[in-house]
Amino acid sequence: MAGPNPITGAPVPLRQRPRGADFFAQCLRTSVTRTAAACPRAVVGIDIGFEEVPGNLNSWHSERVPLAAAVPAQAGRNGQVVLFRRPLEHRANSRADLRRLVHRALLEQLSALTGISLDELDPAGETDDWD
Repeated sequence: MAGPNPITGAPVPLRQRPRGADFFAQCLRTSVTRTAAACPRAVVGIDIGFEEVPGNLNSWHSERVPLAAAVPAQAGRNGQVVLFRRPLEHRANSRADLRRLVHRALLEQLSALTGISLDELDPAGETDDWD
């Protein structure tokens, strides 16, 4: 709850940091923006988004829950990169760590879809500089 304004005595709303899905969406938007600035061709014809958790875990051929998925383009449909919010949040130790994980997951999936190297997608090595 907000405390009183020292001049008027009326409560002052405090600016809250984004949480949960809002913070995750902000991290993903920032990552897409940075990636598009560094390598615009990497995001052409690719839809990027996130889901809470992967659907139908039985279809994954691994005992580990995936953090992201890349779906190649098909006739009349763009390629897709989907990040899974809850598994990524579960792996992160802090907000800065989540930003790095989101960026890294996006880069890895874009690289898998496009064949563009991680160095070209992230020439400044920004995954190490998100604190």
